[in-house]
Amino acid sequence: MLVRVEDHRGFSHLTIARSKNGIDGWGIDPEPTLIPDPVNYPEEIYGIEDPRITYIDEMGKWAVAYTAFSDSGYLASLAFTEDFRNFERIGAIMPPENKDAALFPVRFNGKWALLHRPVSGMVGTKTNIWISFSPDMRHWGDHQVLLYAREGGWWDAHKIGLSPHPMRVPDGWLIMYYGARQTTDKTSYRLGIALLDPEDPRKVLHRSEGWVFGPRELYERSGDVNDVVLPCGWILVGDEI
Repeated sequence: MLVRVEDHRGFSHLTIARSKNGIDGWGIDPEPTLIPDPVNYPEEIYGIEDPRITYIDEMGKWAVAYTAFSDSGYLASLAFTEDFRNFERIGAIMPPENKDAALFPVRFNGKWALLHRPVSGMVGTKTNIWISFSPDMRHWGDHQVLLYAREGGWWDAHKIGLSPHPMRVPDGWLIMYYGARQTTDKTSYRLGIALLDPEDPRKVLHRSEGWVFGPRELYERSGDVNDVVLPCGWILVGDEI
């Protein structure tokens, strides 16, 4: 598992954590796995975090989409690896402010697809999940909104963003997203799911009305940000996630 580690300056890098059974007994490697490189990638000057990993079978590589913190705000960046020791950085793929990016593992009509969450500078504008397409994973276009934050008193009425990478299931592409709801004293982050068309991920076939997972344990309800659950990865074992 690739995790975010924060140094004593408050800047983040990515480090491998290992477990024999993938459930408990996790240990974090003593040395960083992927560190910011602001000399060659100035958008990483204030750190990198929130990796979302997709295996690209066509390339035989893992794609790591992550958030880089530049002096102009956070943005989506991309790197590839075969062994999690050596990385090929693509660099910034979306300008600030943009985060929560993850790739689909296959092409659609010859193009790669990316989910991400741009942020508007307009006061009162909600954040939504967008989808974009690219012939080479470097140049992205055909941008459009995939999921909107709801209106009113819904659990996901303030903002939404992608949680882990898209997962192929028999009926299409399953995505898990976080939704935030603001009240007078706090903001709570919970998780919902949506199902996308197997051939055209721009089409949303189903979206959960209620949230399916929310903060309950003390470490989820109190921390750097209170009342948050926001996984960046998931796996399918049999018919269980």
